Amino acid sequence: MRALLSVSDKRGLVDFARELGALGWEIVSTGGTAEALRHAGVPVVPVEQVTGFPEMMDGRVKTLHPKVHGGLLARRHHPGDRAALAQHGITPIDLVAVNLYPFRETVVRPGVTLEQAIEQIDIGGPSMLRSAAKNHQDVLVVVDPDDYPVVLDALRSQDVPVELRRALAAKVFAHTAAYDAAIHRYLTRDAPGWPERITLALERRQELRYGENPHQAAALYTTEEPGIRDLQQLHGKELSFNNLLDVDAAVLAVAPWSGSDRAACAIIKHTTPCGIALGRSPAEAYTRALATDRTSAFGSVIAFNVALDRATADAMRELFVEVVVAPAFPDDALAALREKKNLRVVRLPPPPALAEIDRGWDFKGVRGGFLVQQRTRVQQVLDESGWRVVTKRRPTDAEWRDVRFAWVAVGAVKSNAILLARDEAAIGIGAGQMSRVDASFLAVHKARQQGHDPVGAVLASDAFFPFADGVEEAARAGVRAIIQPGGSVKDPEVVAAADQAGLAMVFTGMRQFRH
Repeated sequence: MRALLSVSDKRGLVDFARELGALGWEIVSTGGTAEALRHAGVPVVPVEQVTGFPEMMDGRVKTLHPKVHGGLLARRHHPGDRAALAQHGITPIDLVAVNLYPFRETVVRPGVTLEQAIEQIDIGGPSMLRSAAKNHQDVLVVVDPDDYPVVLDALRSQDVPVELRRALAAKVFAHTAAYDAAIHRYLTRDAPGWPERITLALERRQELRYGENPHQAAALYTTEEPGIRDLQQLHGKELSFNNLLDVDAAVLAVAPWSGSDRAACAIIKHTTPCGIALGRSPAEAYTRALATDRTSAFGSVIAFNVALDRATADAMRELFVEVVVAPAFPDDALAALREKKNLRVVRLPPPPALAEIDRGWDFKGVRGGFLVQQRTRVQQVLDESGWRVVTKRRPTDAEWRDVRFAWVAVGAVKSNAILLARDEAAIGIGAGQMSRVDASFLAVHKARQQGHDPVGAVLASDAFFPFADGVEEAARAGVRAIIQPGGSVKDPEVVAAADQAGLAMVFTGMRQFRH
């Protein structure tokens, strides 16, 4: 029996080859794999000895040869195939263990050139995998080193089930499809316009207890993009479907302050903030975010943009929290959090730069398809070059500080969204309302309900005011400055209402709907 081994991921390679040798298999190998096996004392037949042709073009051509693919594709029960093997002196290959050049790992490295990326596009590897998988009734094909033990167990028993052969073959086609999808995404990521086709390759990370409701089965699948796939749970019960939605929303809510000198905390319920604030420390940011709406914070998901320290862990003792997520947890903070048996503690590293948050597309599932859109770039939200003061009164320095905070924070709130802020902390949030005046009313109501006085606060609106009533509602509550996109046909009436009330109003020229 002959096996061909050619792998980039060399986990378990030597032990696998040794076990095959002990079972009487002949090992054929290529390049670095052959060198690693020889160094470990495993007898190897170099592929050029099989093909009678040397590797060439810096290894670009080594296995693309009839002596390889004939040995893989020959049907053992087919008289014509057997005759062709004999005629051309081709030895059948009965097992292939191949994994591919690290294209995906290469292109995520900073500064990688197109030429470097192109050289990591594997040609011979996918060809051998697909040939073996097509002929899986006769050829065992292994693309994942984690499958070495199960393959060896089957070979030792001298009974390789058809179901195992088919499962391994199916895994190959999933793997090569994902590989090709990654290459396609890379080659088209900076192309103008929308590609004719988008291929999504998703990897199942875990099965979930259930979905949004207990009667719905669910699982988490991830792409290769930095994000939820990098999540590491450090403590607590299994994360649920709804937990994961809230974790993603919470991390995105604090992401605009990543890399700043300010700690940010977002308290999330049903994927929208019920509290969000900045502070000089994570404990201060948490205390101020909690003050937004203590009632709604019960059973929430809480995220930080900085490491969560022991003081913050102690401050959270009295609140029932579903999940706390931060980029890091010192040992003393983690020990304190672990005192709560059911609290889920999640480490999710921030992206290396805000540009990594902004890059790529967002997908929204609809029946039978996806809506695809560019992400809102954080730098767009922060860019004040297009902002205009449209009222007679300009914001004071303190109001400018707060409208800047409020404008960033309201982008995390579900539309229609109104956020009241003072001293870089939300004091009232109106979210998910069908009319903007109701969102304004709700933000004021929530502020007063929690003991906050809206007099002197600023207000951010994620979209323009279609009528003056929302501004009038805010003015009656004592709001002193408003930031909003502008762009309504009623803008003159809206600005006039602000002027009449003595408010300052800033137009950003940018909408932040979050449906």
